[in-house]
Amino acid sequence: MRSNLLRISFLFLLFTQLSWAVSTDLANTREFKLSNGLKLIVREDHRAPTVAHMVWYRAGSMDEMNGRTGVAHVLEHMMFKGTDNVKAGEFSRLVAAVGGRDNAFTSRDYTAYFQQVEQSKLDEVIKLEADRMSNLNFDDAEFLKEIQVVMEERRLRTEDNPSSLLNESLMATAYMSSPYRHPVIGWMNDLQNMKASDARDWYRSWYAPNNATVVISGDVEPQKTLQLVEKYYGVIAAHELPIRKPQIEPPQKGIKQTQVKAPADSAQLAMAWKVPRLEPGKLDDIEPYALELLTAVLDGYDNARLNRALVKQEKVANDVGVSYDMVSRGPELFLVNTTTAKGKTVAQAQASIRKALDELKQKGILESELKRIKVRILSEQIYKRDSIFGQAMEIGSTEMSGFSWKDIDYMLEKMQTVTPEQVQAVAKKYLVDEGLTIAVLDPQARTSAVSKETK
Repeated sequence: MRSNLLRISFLFLLFTQLSWAVSTDLANTREFKLSNGLKLIVREDHRAPTVAHMVWYRAGSMDEMNGRTGVAHVLEHMMFKGTDNVKAGEFSRLVAAVGGRDNAFTSRDYTAYFQQVEQSKLDEVIKLEADRMSNLNFDDAEFLKEIQVVMEERRLRTEDNPSSLLNESLMATAYMSSPYRHPVIGWMNDLQNMKASDARDWYRSWYAPNNATVVISGDVEPQKTLQLVEKYYGVIAAHELPIRKPQIEPPQKGIKQTQVKAPADSAQLAMAWKVPRLEPGKLDDIEPYALELLTAVLDGYDNARLNRALVKQEKVANDVGVSYDMVSRGPELFLVNTTTAKGKTVAQAQASIRKALDELKQKGILESELKRIKVRILSEQIYKRDSIFGQAMEIGSTEMSGFSWKDIDYMLEKMQTVTPEQVQAVAKKYLVDEGLTIAVLDPQARTSAVSKETK
């Protein structure tokens, strides 16, 4: 009885905290639309005198064309290479000079740039970021240096990394028409043949206020922030964006398989199933929420089902991971990946995964198991909102996927309504061979970096 009361009290506390957080976020968040089409979202959080400033462009690798893969990421690099007002390499130095930090990242769905500074320095970083939205000016020599940096990044992170090679082959095999089949960093041949004009064309096509969302969170006042954004971003002219082709992924009709041979210590296995994502305007579609919870049932904590079965009990794997993102612009996969234990085979690992999934499909999950997972999700959400930067990240990534920041809490509330039967149902419906792609890493002996001299 005592443990039940403690659990109920903990649940009540979490739900109370979440309700408070939801009402606070709605009251402390303002959205504006400038005349040039730029969207501004301001989240007030006065717990610390800092502010996160982010600009999100709805242009990622999924918007690239064949032959020019990787250009979104290359342009991210070139955005630090100078404008008419700021010399190449000076941007980050100027941010650091006011005590801030900055960086950028490219994904399949978007490209984002950010600075985190003391709140009185917000004016300076907005001015810098707005300047490169419209005045980027890099020369060919800078491009030729930076494209070498990107190619080396690809060598280190992908070509010399067996797990990355396996994932790259998996994506290229699983998808037929979706641009998700291309790596964000691009294919090496495309990078080798890329020109400075390709990056400039990408910049002119997609970097416009009517394709951008600015998110500012922290110790700010919405109206004063709007005035700053109007001052610097508001003077930038909108322009017509390229037409986006739908590139709908056709239904899969059987198992696909790919094998990668690469130097590695152990074999790896990845199993990916085609599954639905949450679509804008369909927030009540329960299946994506159930799939999100299914990932947690299988891999959401140390003693989750797959880790318990494959690593602890059967000892066929050193590790196992499950991933799925219900919010994205393109088609989604439900992915299980594992590294085999010494002396074990990929076939044994796959058999163990299938056994665990079949047991879940047949017997379902307990209500207590699902409640525990929901509590974990709620607590992680509450802790995430302790971060100024984390709040801006959550808002921006949600907006880029076609949703509103106002949908975030509804999604979380909807997830709390999912039943064990609904989780079992999506496992039965989607984790089937018709939509499965299997990728296997066949480990090869590593060659010594030092060769012996022969006499």
